[in-house]
Amino acid sequence: MSLIGTEVKPFSAQAYHNGNFIEVTEANFKGKWSVVCFYPADFTFVCPTELEDLQNNYEALQKLGVEVYSVSTDTHFTHKAWHDTSDAIGKITYIMIGDPSHTLSRHFEVLIEEKGLADRGTFIIDPDGIVQAIEINAGGIGRDASILINKIKAAQYVRNNPKEVCPAKWQEGAETLKPSLDLVGKI
Repeated sequence: MSLIGTEVKPFSAQAYHNGNFIEVTEANFKGKWSVVCFYPADFTFVCPTELEDLQNNYEALQKLGVEVYSVSTDTHFTHKAWHDTSDAIGKITYIMIGDPSHTLSRHFEVLIEEKGLADRGTFIIDPDGIVQAIEINAGGIGRDASILINKIKAAQYVRNNPKEVCPAKWQEGAETLKPSLDLVGKI
């Protein structure tokens, strides 16, 4: 069963954010757009490149009204240690959620049970707490935040213009489609 169109399930987790430990719940995903970015583990290889790329695009994401949450099955203490020792991770100003109980990883269906790690899963959540987009990558394939930004812009456009859809390779300001009987077989 797909998580598209489903509401984020209730949870409570500890996170590291800008030098502090905070609690994050499903309520944090309401009232604004959210990106939840799962990754396998701290102190690894592909993960810091992805998380640094998210940070490099964080200002652009915030301008779109998006909050970013990274999640691994490590603890919030491990996130702080990684933040304190890695040049790439030390730049991060978004929220880093610890999921040692695997609750979030199970809720989002990205837990690799036999390893106790999360797949590389990215979830775009609308202001109602509803999952609008999902991307899951194999462990060796890093993600690109610029592609994520385009998906968010499309999701926001469709939310604000419910009678229109965004075609493949849509870019902000480009033409959209208005589904109708007149378009059937003409695209």
